[in-house]
Amino acid sequence: VQLQASGGGLVQAGGSLRLSCSASGRPFSSLMTAWFRQTQGKESEFVAGVRQNGATYYAEAGKGRFTISRDNAKNTVYLQMNSLTPVDTAVYYCAATPRGLIVSTLRKKEEYDYWGQGTQVTVSS
Repeated sequence: VQLQASGGGLVQAGGSLRLSCSASGRPFSSLMTAWFRQTQGKESEFVAGVRQNGATYYAEAGKGRFTISRDNAKNTVYLQMNSLTPVDTAVYYCAATPRGLIVSTLRKKEEYDYWGQGTQVTVSS
């Protein structure tokens, strides 16, 4: 499975960005997908995930501001990010796995088998 992330960029605080991650190599509908982010010197952290059945999960930091969605026909998962703050500055990675992860593990990066190359999001104050 190959994942290709895009949509990052520079935005002012309070602005919005939409990240996209396209997948190939396996039926997209069979994949659970997620977004993680990482800042320099820190461990990557879970941002949001969407199951094969469309159920969504969010980290506390993004609840109410971020929306993850998937379009199986386009083999793409999206992360709509609103009300961005400088704290959201990071490299954002999309990840996927064909397995059905339980709630207690789906926020762990070790559970994902496939990773995209990352896209930089920079929020200026």
